[in-house]
Order: sequence, then structure tokens, then C-alpha cells
Amino acid sequence: MNFENSLSFAKTLDEQDPLKSCRDLFHIPKVNGKEAFYFTGNSLGLQPKTARSFVEQEMKDWEMYGVEGHFKDSKRPWMHYHKFLKDSLAKIVGAKPIEVVSMNQLTVNLHLLMVSFYRPSKDRFKVIAEAGAFPSDQYMFETQIKHHGLNPDETLVELKPRSGEHNLRTEDILSAIDDAGDELALVLLSGVQYYTGQLFDIEKITKKGQEAGAKVGWDLAHAMGNVPLSLHEWGVDFATWCSYKYLNSGPGNVSGIFVHERYANDATLPRFAGWWGQEESTRFEMTKGFIPMSGADGWQLSNVNVLSSAAHLAALEIFDKVGIKALREKSLMLTGYMEFLVNELSGNDNIFEVITPKDPASRGCQLSIFCHKNGKMLFDALSAEGVISDWREPNVIRVAPVPLYNSFEDVYHFARILRQHIEKI
Repeated sequence: MNFENSLSFAKTLDEQDPLKSCRDLFHIPKVNGKEAFYFTGNSLGLQPKTARSFVEQEMKDWEMYGVEGHFKDSKRPWMHYHKFLKDSLAKIVGAKPIEVVSMNQLTVNLHLLMVSFYRPSKDRFKVIAEAGAFPSDQYMFETQIKHHGLNPDETLVELKPRSGEHNLRTEDILSAIDDAGDELALVLLSGVQYYTGQLFDIEKITKKGQEAGAKVGWDLAHAMGNVPLSLHEWGVDFATWCSYKYLNSGPGNVSGIFVHERYANDATLPRFAGWWGQEESTRFEMTKGFIPMSGADGWQLSNVNVLSSAAHLAALEIFDKVGIKALREKSLMLTGYMEFLVNELSGNDNIFEVITPKDPASRGCQLSIFCHKNGKMLFDALSAEGVISDWREPNVIRVAPVPLYNSFEDVYHFARILRQHIEKI
């Protein structure tokens, strides 16, 4: 499509958008009494209007039934609450319900999965990750490696883009796997890199890592609900994500994990255990001897946080109705339109550049704008005008046009406000 930099063009795209009504399903924050231009769904998604009623239902059941709400009297018995989320999560990540479960927070899940899938030996111990991964991942790698008595400087292979480039080339990742050879124990990358917005080739990297004899896992914090995934088909060993970004389930809300079906009944796989992962039929016998539930459920530790999971369920209901395929189709168009407008603004002045991959297949709904000068000044000016975006040191403004609730008109006004303030500096 040939994009145009005009309000009328943006409005025409909105009129033609089959998902335009989805915006009305969310509360849009206000700045100075007007709806904000909200582009931080990559940090915290907006609140579904149904979330309050879902949480209130559990509050009412707690009020009326007390502990009996765990069983038959409540609308959604708490004893089985994690099961109500499975089908939706499985569809989003391209998995079987047995392979997914909602639990804990992302960093906790990373540590738990490392217990099972990072089993270093004298000869096979190295870990491949991207340099500049999200801090939780960096700290997790450091402490897990030290836990095994190893030196992170000798164990962790951190991949950096080539000189003068901002993104990792797939060929360089595959080459690093070859270079690590028989010493490679684990490949663990972000599905979408939080700083640049790069979407990695999960299928190809997984295949290569496993051919080298390593386990391959993925941190999907910025990929979940953002891009189509086929974790089962791609043979991914394990993955985890958070639900408060593109899944719109509430601040700090529950994470989830994927463990491939081939491990579903492998009770010999090391893991840290808790009573909610114990075989359900014998859980309340309270006996010694851990027997894990089949599938991802066997990695659970504690019983479900029902109130937060209720908000999660409300958000997932929207994904069930819309579908990740339709979201991706709009996302490509919406992000493409933003890229067109931003590139037009930058022109030959080199004030900033988009460091997110130009290939739409290699990114989700995020653009990272690298500011060569006055970046924080521009960010503060945008904020004052009601644009909610994200500043990342030392010089990047991250903007995420989310297809569920952002409009083409939002994108147009973002560029309009940005242009006004570029002209002032």
C-alpha cells in the first residue's frame, strides 16, 4: 500500500479496519482531560473493560462461599482455575493445552525452567544468549551459572550485532551455535528483543541448537500476544512469558510456561517441586514423594492466584474472539504506517533512525527510535502533549502501536506532534 501523511488518509484506514471496534473494549487513559495516545503496550497493556467484572465475580464468590469457592459452588471453581486459561494460551503460542500453564512471574519461571533444562557437564556447559538482554534475564543467567560453580565470563556466550548494525543476523546466531559445538548446553534468547524490537527466527534457531545437542528455550515476554507462534510445531523445548504487556492482563500479572509434549511424562527430569504440581488425584493425601502432573502442569508450585487470574481470563477472552492472525494482519499495516511517517520526518537531517528491523517479518508492533540528538527532550515534549511512550537509556524512544486498541489516527497524531517538536530544536 502507498501510505499518505494526512489525517484524512489515517481516518480512511480506520474506517476500513475490521478490528476498529476492539478499541472500545479497553479503557484509554487520559492526559489533561483528553484520551492519551498510548503506545506502551510493550510495557503494560491497557485494561479490558470486562476485567473488573471478572475480578468482582471472584470477590463475590469469596464473599458468599468462603473456602467452598474452591469447589462446586462458585462460577469458576478455584481448584481448577489454571485449566480455564489453557485453551486460550495454547492457541496464542501454537501449542497443545497439555504444554502450557499459567503460573508465577516470568523471572521465577526462567529460574524454574533452567533447573530442568540447563544441566551443564564438564564438557557441555555453554549458554548462548543475546548481549543486552532484559536485566532479569542477565541476572538469571549470571546467578544460575554461578549456582553450578561455573564462571559466567567463560560460560555465557553473548551475541552482539555486527559493528555499525543494531540487530543480530540469523546467520551469525547459527554460526555461533556451530562455533560452540559440543560445549553448547543451552540456547536461550528473547523471542522479540525488548530494546530493538527484533523478532528472532525461532524455528530456524531452535532447529540448529537442537542439532548441536543443546536445549533451546525462549523468553517470550515481548512476543506473546504480539506475533504468531508455533512452539509445538517448531519443537521448542521450553518457553515462558508475561501477561501484562500485549496480553493486557494487569500490572505485574501472572506469567505462563510452555514445555514441549515430549517431556510431558518425564518424571526423571530435575525440577523444583511444589504441591500444585503434584499429581492431582493424590494431591490432598498430603504424602511424601513428588509425582508430577502430566505436561506443563507438573512445573506448578503453588495454587493459583485467583484474583489476578480472573483479570487474565478477561483479557484472553478478547484474544479468543479476535485471533492472533487478524491481530498480526493489522499490526503489519499499523506499524508499517508508523515507520513510513517516522522515516519521512527524519529525512536527511539524521535526527533519529529506526533501529527495529525494516523487514516486517522480523519485528512485531514496536519501533525503537534511536535519537542522535535531543532524544530525552523530544520524549519529554511528546509526554507533555499526551503521548505515552517509553524512554530507554541511553537514546531510544520505544513506541508500540498495538492493533487491539491503537488506531491509524493515533499513529498520525504521534508523527504530527513529533514533527512539531523537531522543528523547535
